[in-house]
Amino acid sequence: MKRAALRLCTLRKGLLTPVRGLTQGFQNPDKERVFHIHEACSSIHVNHVRDKLREIVGVSTNWRDHVKAMEERKLLHSFLANSQEGLPPRRMKDSYIEVLLPLGTEPALREKYLTVQNTVRFGRILEDLDSLGVLICYMHTKIPSAEMSPLSIVTALVDKIDLCKNCLSPEQDIKFSGHVSWVGKTSMEVKMQMFQSHGNEFSPVLDATFVMVARDSENKGPAFVNPLIPEGPEEEELFRQGELNKGRRVAFSSTSLLKMAPSAKERTAIHEMFLSTLDPKTISFRSRILPPNAVWMEDSKLKSLEVCHPQERNIFNRIFGGFLMRKAYELGWATACNFGGSRPFVVAVDDIMFQKPVEVGSLLFLSSQVCFTQDKYIQVRVHSEVASLQNKEHTTTNVFHFTFMSENDVPLVFPRTYGESMLYLDGQRHFNSMSVPVTLEKEYLVEP
Repeated sequence: MKRAALRLCTLRKGLLTPVRGLTQGFQNPDKERVFHIHEACSSIHVNHVRDKLREIVGVSTNWRDHVKAMEERKLLHSFLANSQEGLPPRRMKDSYIEVLLPLGTEPALREKYLTVQNTVRFGRILEDLDSLGVLICYMHTKIPSAEMSPLSIVTALVDKIDLCKNCLSPEQDIKFSGHVSWVGKTSMEVKMQMFQSHGNEFSPVLDATFVMVARDSENKGPAFVNPLIPEGPEEEELFRQGELNKGRRVAFSSTSLLKMAPSAKERTAIHEMFLSTLDPKTISFRSRILPPNAVWMEDSKLKSLEVCHPQERNIFNRIFGGFLMRKAYELGWATACNFGGSRPFVVAVDDIMFQKPVEVGSLLFLSSQVCFTQDKYIQVRVHSEVASLQNKEHTTTNVFHFTFMSENDVPLVFPRTYGESMLYLDGQRHFNSMSVPVTLEKEYLVEP
């Protein structure tokens, strides 16, 4: 069984100052997850985040003006640094932002986030996290002398999102916070947290780590970002963890099943699964039967198609990464629901790599399937590819990994082919890399 310890969502103590209006107490274990929001704390309204991004980049809300806006951004090349050494260092608190999602006080906004089960749509939360992560990076790289930023900052990777066991009600306010926690030459790691109000207290809901990259004003090549100077042991630990995360990602990529053969243990496990599906009556490798309470992997698939309209564009006139995550998540949730036969709950998201941008007008093909199960857990992989209206060539843009937990035990999933066996092992690796809760409380309500 998966390790029993749930990694608590925590705000970093080094970033909790009275000025920001957040305090945290770790003395009482029962109050370990509770945070108080003071009236002195000012937050950006969630609806203003994307408006602020448009202002920073200098783009119009009118689709017809996007070509002119991109032409004007060419003039910002002179503000780009020739090296990182030429940029002033920044601190973690320089990029710290709080964003308010006032579900409790704005019924009209609540409708956008509401599910039929009267819970909060997690796909919408993914969109908000993506926008917030970009805005945080623009705060880190802000140039006081420039009206618009010469940088084009885009999401490169959703490293992980771990969810805590908390009630997520559509009738209580939600607050996001985050800051840059690590910086490379052209990339930035962003830590974000999400809390929900319970009376005068805000309790953690999730802990997210995104990786953003900076590109030039035309989004054609890499650009340098301000170095980060950690202050104090807490921030130094955060920065060190960022370095470790980078190394972990490199190591995980180098052992990818697309590059290297499975380990001896993995090969043995796959062979044992294969033997368990042979029909003992025929004594033939070609005759396959499913063990009890099992499903062939190929029978767990769901697919969808989206037309990418201008409404879903980002500030650089490509399709908004948060929209892609929401659509992939909702298809993944439906896949887990269809497979498990009961309502699933998301417990983790990890390793979403944005390999290629999606152009406005593209056809977006999403394919989802269950690739690993254990007890009540369902590991779902969603593959995303696009094709333009001019040609039929399909190009992979993203691969999404979601871990769900069902209300009941779910069937085992069995690969039939070698390719499906690799998907099974990849799903098992992603599942084993996550820290997820081992129990599911009725109030744990995070849905599409």
